[in-house]
Amino acid sequence: MTTRPLVSGPRHAISAGHYLASAAGLAILEAGGNAIDAGVAAGLVLGVVQPDIVNFGGVAPILIRRADGRVESIAGLGHWPMSLPPDIFMREHGGKMPRGVLRTVVPAAPDAWITALERHGTMGFADVAGAAIRFAEEGFPVYPMFAESVASHAKDYAGFPTNAAIFLPGGRPHPVGALFIQKDLAATIRFMADEDRHAAARGGREAGLRAAHDAFYRGDIARQIVAFMKAEGGYLSAEDLANFRSRLEPALTRDWRGHEVTTSGPWCQGPALLEALLLMEHAGFDGMEHNSPDYLHLLAECLKVAMADREYHFGDPAFRDVPLDALLGETHLAARAAAIDPARAHPGMPSPRLNDGTGKHERSERLVAAIEPDTSYVAVVDREGNAFSATPSDGTWNVPVIPGLGFVASPRGTQSRPDPAHPCGVRPGARPRLTPNPALCVTREGAVIPFGTPGGDVQIQAMLQVLLNHLHFGMDLQEAIEAPRVATYSFPSSFAPYDYFPGRLAVESRIPAATREALRDRGHEIQDWPDWTWLAGSVEAVRYDPVTGVKAGAADPRRPAYALAM
Repeated sequence: MTTRPLVSGPRHAISAGHYLASAAGLAILEAGGNAIDAGVAAGLVLGVVQPDIVNFGGVAPILIRRADGRVESIAGLGHWPMSLPPDIFMREHGGKMPRGVLRTVVPAAPDAWITALERHGTMGFADVAGAAIRFAEEGFPVYPMFAESVASHAKDYAGFPTNAAIFLPGGRPHPVGALFIQKDLAATIRFMADEDRHAAARGGREAGLRAAHDAFYRGDIARQIVAFMKAEGGYLSAEDLANFRSRLEPALTRDWRGHEVTTSGPWCQGPALLEALLLMEHAGFDGMEHNSPDYLHLLAECLKVAMADREYHFGDPAFRDVPLDALLGETHLAARAAAIDPARAHPGMPSPRLNDGTGKHERSERLVAAIEPDTSYVAVVDREGNAFSATPSDGTWNVPVIPGLGFVASPRGTQSRPDPAHPCGVRPGARPRLTPNPALCVTREGAVIPFGTPGGDVQIQAMLQVLLNHLHFGMDLQEAIEAPRVATYSFPSSFAPYDYFPGRLAVESRIPAATREALRDRGHEIQDWPDWTWLAGSVEAVRYDPVTGVKAGAADPRRPAYALAM
């Protein structure tokens, strides 16, 4: 039994982190757009209806698989300002990253959406932005998770006058059911849409998309961003904006039991999903019962290793050599798997030395991790079999909204380490190491599955569990998503202040108490989650079966996500 049906249809399917985004994307598909047009439309809506966790001026990593099998990764992640002193946080802020504009990197999401349309779409920016403009201008009903998120950060929003005006009218958060209106954001998106429409009338679709892009990165919007940054003591410049285009990075694909799983590169945490999946295979889990103590113990230990290797090695590949072939190679995987103790949990984060299983780390005295809701996701497959997978993100509580524009300039710098010597340390022109990471799977039968989730450091953990539930344990996508999950925190957080909780394993309480106790007996520091929690991620996925032509969509009830198909 599941709380929702697995939806399916003969033409197309979409699953997104909010039901209004799914509806907007479906409308584009029904109007003749392809998966890329629909995915961009849904992504733009997510930046409006989930403004606490997705931001129009944020990040938007994208994976696209064309019907002919071509795969492209659009990074959708901005870099640090070129004029930023690399030692500024160590020298002036005690090795910490303060709230505000100093953590700003180049806003990448508008460029990423437009790049996807330019390269693979059929519609203009104005065509796909209509729903986002509507929900910003007319408003949308406040839903419980949004209301709770804003209330939990009320003091943070109150610290910036422009944020407080939007999120705390009259000094209080909007109640559930009230309309949440963002007039400035509507005007910003409408301006880009108007520029697109006027230029397209003269020079065609490509000219329109260039005009929409220029409006943000070279025109009036850019000038307002730069003026505000200068007034606030930030470093983002007109040149940073004018010269920015999202990198088209190599996608990373590995075979697992005849299935091909694809992620983005080590500028995000995507390759850790592949490593954890391959480690499970090397360590051996055939015959283990789903969510049994043996299975969950092995899963947690494999995830610890993958996240440790992320910590030691991942960073912007334009600035450092990330040894992906070695990390995903047989020698490394076999050594890492052999070091896993089937009877005892590693007490911390595994060492970079493969033969070190001692894990000499102190346990955390803190009972609750400072975990924030972040990010959303959208998956689409159209009637031709094109697949779109994107994980837009960026919150609005720790950086000021730009006056008159209605969005924040990407604060994703929080995922760089203040120390430039760290693999993902601060460096002018370099990108932070991103947690959002869209993924794709092509099964050995040829089915195409775009999938992903919000959840920060829990993202690849939730994605791994859902993928194994579907491919190994034979659950359909909705069953695989709704099954109870676990997450380890035995590594430094990707977010400032980079909290570390050695040995911690959070477990949804639908997993029996006896199983949790057995895991505790093996040395896991168990944190009991509720039966269902947004902390466990919100996986959305679509599956296209080329034999039948059926497209099926599934969405996670842990957040206001929904799947639709026609």
